[in-house]
Amino acid sequence: MRRVEWATIRRWLARWLPASLRGRFVIIMIAGVLVAQGASYAIWTSQVRSSHLAQLDELSTNMAFSIASTMKFFRSLPVDYRHIVLDQLRNMGGTRFFVSVNERRLAIDDIGSGPEKQVVVNNVRSVLTQQLNIDDVIVEFSRPENLRVLNNEVLLYDLPPRWGQHSLLMEPLSPPILVVQLELAPGTWLYVATLLGVPDIFSGYRWLSEERLLVGLLVLLSVLALSLLGITSVTRPLARLSRAANQLGDDLDMPPLRESGPKEVAATAAAFNRMQRRIREQIEERERLFSAISHDLKTPLTRMRLRAEMLDDDYQRERFCASLDELDSLVKGALASVKGLDLHEEPEPVNLTHLLEELAEELSLQGGKVTIEIKSGHPTATLIAKPLALKRCLANLLENAVFYGKQADVELVDHGNAVTMGIRDHGPGIPEEQLGRVFSPFVRLEPSRSRHTGGSGLGLGIARHIARAHGGDITLANHADGGLAVTLSLPRQETITGL
Repeated sequence: MRRVEWATIRRWLARWLPASLRGRFVIIMIAGVLVAQGASYAIWTSQVRSSHLAQLDELSTNMAFSIASTMKFFRSLPVDYRHIVLDQLRNMGGTRFFVSVNERRLAIDDIGSGPEKQVVVNNVRSVLTQQLNIDDVIVEFSRPENLRVLNNEVLLYDLPPRWGQHSLLMEPLSPPILVVQLELAPGTWLYVATLLGVPDIFSGYRWLSEERLLVGLLVLLSVLALSLLGITSVTRPLARLSRAANQLGDDLDMPPLRESGPKEVAATAAAFNRMQRRIREQIEERERLFSAISHDLKTPLTRMRLRAEMLDDDYQRERFCASLDELDSLVKGALASVKGLDLHEEPEPVNLTHLLEELAEELSLQGGKVTIEIKSGHPTATLIAKPLALKRCLANLLENAVFYGKQADVELVDHGNAVTMGIRDHGPGIPEEQLGRVFSPFVRLEPSRSRHTGGSGLGLGIARHIARAHGGDITLANHADGGLAVTLSLPRQETITGL
């Protein structure tokens, strides 16, 4: 089950991740920066909150002892003197606390929640219970605009400034006010209101505050900029290596790669250059070998042909000459497969319509029938190509169509940026499982190798190599009405990579 889930995750990641190495590096860097910033913010916020709670714990404990002392003082006063002391305190401009004695408990719109409030309430209630020996201590928080302070439910803002506003307001801030009420006697409630001096006690911690967001964005942009510079310097040699590997099959004489960049990339480029040199040396050695074999075989073949012509028996002479022709054809085909793919000629404009008409005329002299139809575009499709190589490619395709299908129907379409040529014969076609195999050298579906039944199986392979060297390709398919349909696509380009 885990393997299936992991495979599903891998497929999902492969579908959504960028295809390029640079894009994946950028995604990894972004994810790393975000995770690192998130972790650092979490640790920092935890430390700040712990420090804040410790500070609030100490402050609220000290405040609780001050409130306890005030309540002890008012509780010790005779009832008749309490209002006199309160009036004197108010006329003096108030103190740290606003104190009143009321006939009942005043209703307070309690606000706030969370660990901060819990610390303050628990400390105040615990100290007052311990100091005053009273269990019923009510501790609440209120907003200044909603705070009621006297029996007649007068609001704080309605009092003279010297009575309570100086001690309970902190303009322009509006911190919550701590209110403590306890019952001194039946029908007598002592009311004490004060400020903790912490204006943002209930504001919480915003992860995406403007400052943190700005800092995080600057860090992310800086890391991305530096990462892109580093990744570009690393991937540029890899991109050159990729292009060189794609072009290697078409142009073995391409300039060697620069062996620069990081140590691993430079070592890879050096290994690629060594591989290119060895392949080129092996190809040249193979060409020399086949050239030598071809040259060495010409002399005995010529002698054997002369001796065959001297035979008196016409039947044996014809059979002997046919075998020699077949041997000569095989030697020439093998040599062509080695040397003929590298035609050293300069690209130039080639008129495909004229080239097809020329090849059709040549095949008609041999009894082959070729029909040409221009479907769309310019009637004389022209593109930059190597003339002899392209002629050989088309000749191989048309000869195959005429030989196996008796007739070649050519359909030429000029798309503007590319030219497509469809060649259909009227032969038996090719089994589906053999469509890819026929491009391999020396592969022929017709088993015999006599000059009466076909060549040595090199034509399609050479044709596709030439097409790919021009940036195009050749595909095969069986036509719905019978026969083989060959599609040759050639893009318009300024230079030719191979051949």
